[in-house]
Amino acid sequence: MHLILMSDGIFISIKRNAEGVMLLFKKSNFLRLVLVGLIALSLIIAGCGGSKSTGPAKSSGPVKLVTNSVWPPNNHQSVGLQEFAVKVKKATNGKVELSVQTGGALGYKGPELLKVVRDGLVPVSDILTSGVAGDEPIFGVVTLPFLIQSFEEGKILNDIARPHFDKVAEKKWGQKILYIAPWPAAGLWSKNEIKSVAAMKGLKTRTYDKNGALVMQAVGGTPYPLPFSEVYSSLATGVIDSVLTSTPTAVDAKFWEVLKYYAPINVTMATDLVTINLKEFNKLDKVSQDALVKAGKEMEAEMWAKVAKLDKEQESISNKNGIITVKPSKEFLKDLSKITENIREDWLKKAPPEAKTIVAEFNKKVGR
Repeated sequence: MHLILMSDGIFISIKRNAEGVMLLFKKSNFLRLVLVGLIALSLIIAGCGGSKSTGPAKSSGPVKLVTNSVWPPNNHQSVGLQEFAVKVKKATNGKVELSVQTGGALGYKGPELLKVVRDGLVPVSDILTSGVAGDEPIFGVVTLPFLIQSFEEGKILNDIARPHFDKVAEKKWGQKILYIAPWPAAGLWSKNEIKSVAAMKGLKTRTYDKNGALVMQAVGGTPYPLPFSEVYSSLATGVIDSVLTSTPTAVDAKFWEVLKYYAPINVTMATDLVTINLKEFNKLDKVSQDALVKAGKEMEAEMWAKVAKLDKEQESISNKNGIITVKPSKEFLKDLSKITENIREDWLKKAPPEAKTIVAEFNKKVGR
């Protein structure tokens, strides 16, 4: 840039190049020279005279994303989320940091989390898959009662369902699934010993999703869809007398203080989604996005490898603290499967087409 100003015999040549602004002047009245020079310089700095504003400088600091979990700090899902945060920071070279808040510290409850992430109230969250099936029915497929018969089958079901889950999460709910982590299969924790379907009649049972509630109704019990934070107090005060859940949750809640028996009837095997708001994800540079996705795949593989072992460890902790494991007989399990057959069939009749595809592919894969 080259700008020439003249005022009352003052000749000023102002040049701007990569090294800055240079003023060359001839013949001067000092005060006037200074005045005119300052005016010219201010015009250049303000972006006049053909220069373009570069806008505010971008921050070079890391992108910090608050990450929500309703589970206690020592729960395997919360621990996994903390490990994931470490992975993400390392994988992105510190460009992305997850600030993990556990124990429901942010005040959000499980069933609302799909909407919470969609609306950007929390950028990243751990979400119980079946817990949000009221908003998105396809997520209920993972906890169809007695659909799977082993932990290995649970992994097969997850792998078949994953592409369908990814699509609905992004297209309908504005979020990207980073990884899916399992829970050990749900059993029945109770104050009284349960060895048959008949013994389940009259139970007041905390359930965590619709399918679990239907199971309890089918056997003559009453389901209570309570938030996890209210389970212990409800057991202590007699509002409920039993819980359908997994071993880690039982240890978290110290069920041995308010319950006596555990029947590993494998009603369902739940999973948790860890998702990120899609707008937040899209703000990241491509390298960071790829690193985040890769870290998620690694975390998912690790979580599935850990949980089978975790199940036995958590049951052992419960036993050492006074819980008595009552292994169900084949007759008991057969009766449970039979009495819940209509639940599975009725759900599939109303389910999204994708859910029917998932179940059909799963049954073919496992030979049923």
